[in-house]
Amino acid sequence: MTRTAPALSSSPWLLIIEDDPAILELLEEELQDAGYATLGATSAEEALATLSHSEVALVISDVRLPGLSGMQLLEQLRDAGNTVGFIVITAFGTIDQAVEALKIGADDFLTKPLDLEGVREAVFRVLENRRLVEHFRQQAPEVDDFHGIIGDSEPMRALFRDAARLAKSDAPILIQGESGTGKELLARAIHAESPRATGPFLAINCASIPAELMESEFFGHRKGAFTGANEHRQGLFQAAQGGSLFLDEIGEMSLNLQAKLLRALQERTVKAVGAEQEEPVDVRIIAATHRDLEREIASGHFRSDLFFRLETFSLRIPPLRERPGDIERLLSALIRKHTSEQGKRIEHVEPAALQALLDAPYPGNVRELENAIMRAVTLAEEGVLCHADLPERLRQQRDAQRHQAGTSEAANALAEGQASGNWPSLEEVEKRYIEKVLDATGGNKRRTADILGIARRTLYRRLDE
Repeated sequence: MTRTAPALSSSPWLLIIEDDPAILELLEEELQDAGYATLGATSAEEALATLSHSEVALVISDVRLPGLSGMQLLEQLRDAGNTVGFIVITAFGTIDQAVEALKIGADDFLTKPLDLEGVREAVFRVLENRRLVEHFRQQAPEVDDFHGIIGDSEPMRALFRDAARLAKSDAPILIQGESGTGKELLARAIHAESPRATGPFLAINCASIPAELMESEFFGHRKGAFTGANEHRQGLFQAAQGGSLFLDEIGEMSLNLQAKLLRALQERTVKAVGAEQEEPVDVRIIAATHRDLEREIASGHFRSDLFFRLETFSLRIPPLRERPGDIERLLSALIRKHTSEQGKRIEHVEPAALQALLDAPYPGNVRELENAIMRAVTLAEEGVLCHADLPERLRQQRDAQRHQAGTSEAANALAEGQASGNWPSLEEVEKRYIEKVLDATGGNKRRTADILGIARRTLYRRLDE
């Protein structure tokens, strides 16, 4: 007897088509235990009737059915433009049959006797890949949250609002944030939002200029001012007239040059090396650093007066770990960017790869994420971005996090026992450890057994016990 799926459900509805009632019941129970809602049908004709009035996310169909076969059902659905997910199951699987099913439009192909854990994994993989593909499709061709900076979390929305307001002023701005958060991108966005948008935007990394050349680079020099000064040369301030000058890693600037920069900000004039007269400049300064400038002041490496001049209008870019909700959107945009640049097509992202990318702490922030995506897209084959395509550190990190989740739970049980005097039994500690690892792997018994270092049949026996 079939059940009609409601129009809206918190769990995806799966339609299972199997003419063997025992197998149908087994599959329904297994997938319901995994958190899915299921509908059952014993023939393709019955399934078509169900699909006509129910919202189904995925069809799981045996190939050999009375009347229409599973392959014929799949072909009929695809010819009608129905894009529902589809997994084919058969006891007579061959490579040729698998290839044929995939050509027609199947998402996966499983053979009997069924590995129920494998069925769960296939269902999760297909649904997750389809969700991600749909997410890509719904995104605009170019995601542009704030002049190319991607972020929909509250910290980023607040940052965009503040940046847009400060851009209208002509005062200096200090951007603070960890390495890889996108400080130069934000500086460019501020310039684009400002009345100076039609003027030049010049960016310089203060850490990359030798100390002895900094003054000449910033303010220019006159011919003969020092050995090698064979002609007049304008500095960055003169070249940025009417626009914005971005000073990245300003914490690396020498104290002597900091004093001259402060004077330039206050007087709006600069004096070239070897010149007698100062000249006026019309430049907006946007500075950035990953250093704690207050600590640098305390250690005597940064001028407090320059800091207070810059810090009046300061912005902080939150690290990626403080805005995990933005990671998926960033993934979409970065995969699109690098597939376009490399002339490749990514249609599916392996669930294990997606989860590793979502779970990583990213100490290198957006730059680290982009490097991971660039590598993965480069290595990806046949339109699938796999877990093996990710940097080794991201692959290992997920396993370490899962293992840590389990060991922490065991440690908690022991700590509770020590505090209360009611020590847990070894059996209780083991039980809580297994449950925590199982939860951390999303119920994946195969992965849980791998992390615990035991055979799957041993895990099943422990769970039964």
